[in-house]
Formats: sequence, structure tokens, C-alpha cells
Amino acid sequence: MKRYDHIVVGSGISGLTATLLLALNQRRVLLIEKAPRMGGSLSRFYREGIPFDTGLHFTGGLGEGGLLHRMLSLLGMEQAVEPVFMSREKAHRFVFESEGRTFDLPCGTAGWRRQLKSEFPGEAAAVDRYFDRVAKVCAQTVTMDLRRLGEPSAPLDEEYVSLKTVLDGLTTNALLKGVFCGLGMCYGVKPSEISFASHSRVCNDLYESTARIRNGGDALIMGFADRFRTLGVDILCGRHIVECGPLADDRVTSFILDNGEEVAADSAVLTLHPQDILGLLPASSVSKALRARVSAFEPSAGFFTAYGVLDGGAAAPDFGSTIVSLFPLSDFDRMLDPAYADEPALVIVGSLEQAHGRTCQAVTTFEPSQAEHVAPWSASFHGRRPAGYDDYKVRRTEAILDHLGRYEPFYRDRLRILDTASQLTFRDYLCSPHGSAYGIKQKVGQFNLIGRLPVRNLFAAGQSSLLPGLTGAMMSSFIVTRSVIGRDDFNKFIHQRL
Repeated sequence: MKRYDHIVVGSGISGLTATLLLALNQRRVLLIEKAPRMGGSLSRFYREGIPFDTGLHFTGGLGEGGLLHRMLSLLGMEQAVEPVFMSREKAHRFVFESEGRTFDLPCGTAGWRRQLKSEFPGEAAAVDRYFDRVAKVCAQTVTMDLRRLGEPSAPLDEEYVSLKTVLDGLTTNALLKGVFCGLGMCYGVKPSEISFASHSRVCNDLYESTARIRNGGDALIMGFADRFRTLGVDILCGRHIVECGPLADDRVTSFILDNGEEVAADSAVLTLHPQDILGLLPASSVSKALRARVSAFEPSAGFFTAYGVLDGGAAAPDFGSTIVSLFPLSDFDRMLDPAYADEPALVIVGSLEQAHGRTCQAVTTFEPSQAEHVAPWSASFHGRRPAGYDDYKVRRTEAILDHLGRYEPFYRDRLRILDTASQLTFRDYLCSPHGSAYGIKQKVGQFNLIGRLPVRNLFAAGQSSLLPGLTGAMMSSFIVTRSVIGRDDFNKFIHQRL
């Protein structure tokens, strides 16, 4: 039986981060990934030689001083990542179609304040109060400062109040509230469900700067792989743990893989969906209360995604430098409700990619999607879908093309769709229970599964643990790794590297 100091299960960004943090602290680590290759939703795929991003389309925090930049620097990964920043004058374009209004929003909180005060001259006080409160939440969140990890902190009032409640207290202007909610597509939860604190933590770095990464998530995967090689990390893909071995002193002594192999470790970090984590724990260690708590977690929204290329002609206006979001309504609670049956929102991300020695204009579009939309085919798997599924994908693709054409007519003639993906596609390829984009919903007053589990040497991390998205998933691994290694050793490591 092979023995390790630690096993990390799942090789998305949280698993990669936990593995590297442990290895940098001179621990012998095994990384286990169920899929054929590591990376999870970071991975790119190719159609006609053109690369497309599976999950990492853009992010905040890569500017100097941003939290993501600081974490990558601490990991020695900053040279592996080349940010491609969106336009400083027009990083985001929000088009509210029912109101006939378009907002071009810059980088930097100061720029957002100026722009929104200009667009809503009677709402200057509401704009300032909103951004002041976002800044207050982030300043008081110790986990957003790597030097303060582990410091005691009282829960913020904003943890227990929804985004909708805060916005309703700031203004009666529905359109301004819609602009404040616009980046909600980056966490997939209704404003009435997400806490103002979680909203603030996700959006703060996106206000300051928004960027894609040159070569997408593959750049991160290759950077981590290089670091793993130099540090002697073992990687096992195409395998997964089916059960824990016997308990001794309330600790798991070994783990059984799907091929019957058994590996031993002093501890394991599980960067899986909470349902999957519960399925691995010995039944005797799972209380009814814990089982009920995890069962109550709901999946966040997912996406129906179309991947295409612009054929012929010059690049589209602002191509690759502005992320465009088309919102049929300003009411995000309605648009993100599973019962919503009208035209969905549509996010458009363009990038210039190299394929066959030429530059291609790759286009990825996302429509919010709910589990209910694919429920008729939920028991099927890729390559074995029943009748009706293909028709569903064709209808949604045609609707996307129509929506794009009404926004910008050149899409009608030049955009060629190369592939599409439903929530079931993401579920099957990413080994995710629901195919949701951001794990579980982060809801007001909800206590997620993070840190030490009922079995003393098992720990939970991942984007369902702390916050959705790249930064939240990585930060969960910093927090959990501190518990695995020990507070004093980890704090010394952090301060040395910073």
C-alpha cells in the first residue's frame, strides 16, 4: 500500500491549489482526479482546431493588489498566467433590452461610481452607499487578506441580509438595481437569495479589473503541472475513491479506489460537491443533522452554452475587450427563477485565438439554465440521449442566434456555431452532480461544508465551500490547508512568501 502525508481529491482549481500548498510545505501528496485529465472546468477543448474555455472565461483580481494575483504570486504561479485585461473604458456592457438602455462600464470602482452617477443623476447617494458598503464588507473579511487568515472575526451583518433587501433600501430605481445585479451571472443566484456579503466578495475584484487569461485555464493547468513535477507530487487521473478504509481513533487509515487499489494517508482534502463528500464518509460518522443540511443545498444556475467562430471580415466592434451582457429585464429575481419562461439573459465573450497558423475570432455565449430545463433527459448520459434532447439543443441554439442578431446584425451572417453544451454536458464531462456553473447556491444564512469533517482527518474545500468562482475556490483551499498543516507552520509559510 502506498502511503502519503496527504491525498487531495478533485483537480479543479481548489484541488490544484490545496495540492501545491501542501507540497510547498514539504508534504508528500497524491492528487486524485476522476476525469481522464486534471483541471476540471479549467480545461480547454478544441473544435476545428480552435480552443474554447470550458469554465474559466474571465475573472477579477488579476490586477496588481487583486486577491487572485496575490494568491498566484504566493504559489509561485504568477509567471504562468498572462492576463488579457478588458478595456479600461468599457470592460462590461450591460444592455437592458426592455428599457432600451445600454451601460458601458469601466474598470475600477471609482469609474463605476462616476459612470453610474452620470447615468442616474438623481441617485448619486445610492451609488455611493452601495459601493461604500461593498468596500466595507471586503475590508472586514479577514479571508480576503492572506496575512490575516485565521484571525478571529465576528460575522458581518451583511451575511444575514440579501442583496435584494439592501438594494431595496438604497433606491426605488429598478434599472439602477439591475445594474448592481448585473455581475450576478458570475454566481448564478437570485438577488433575494444571496447575501449581500457574498455578492460583495465575488464582485469587488471584478469591479477593479476584469481579465481573461492567455491560453485560458490550460495556462493554469500547465503552470500547476510544472510545479508538481519539481515538487514530486503524484497525480492519478481516471480514478476515484469509492470508500474510506477502516477508522482508527476517529481517523480514516486508508482509501479504496475504484480499481481496488488501496492508498494510505494521514489526511485527505476533498474538493468535491458536498453530496459526493457525504457519500464518501463512513455512515457511522454522518449525523442526521449533517445529512439534512447537505440535502438542503440547492444547485446554482447553470448555462446553456454555444461556441462559435466569426468567419470573414474585420473583427467585431470591441471584440475581445468588452464582455457584453444582454438582459431582457432588470428583474434578476425573475430571470433566474426556474419558472421563468421568457427570453433568457445572454452573455457574450469574444477572444482572439490561434488555430492552424491563423488568428480566429472565437465567440462563447451563455444563457442561464436551470436543472428543470433538462429534467426530461436527466437520467441519460453523453452519447446516449433519448429523443427530444437534440431538438431542445437546436431550439436553444436558434434562439441564441436570433438574440445575437437582434443585438448586432453582423452575427446573423458571420457567426458559425461549432458546438453547444447543456447542463447535462457539463454534468457528465466535469463529474458534477447537477452541471451547475457554481456548485451550490450561496444563500443568506447558509452554513456551507468547509474545513474539518466529522472524521478528524478529512477536510472539505472547493467553490461550494466558501464562494463561487476561481478566487473563492482557491481561497477555500488556503483556509483548509491552514487547518491541515497547522496554524503556526502555515502562518510562517505565508509571511515568508509574502
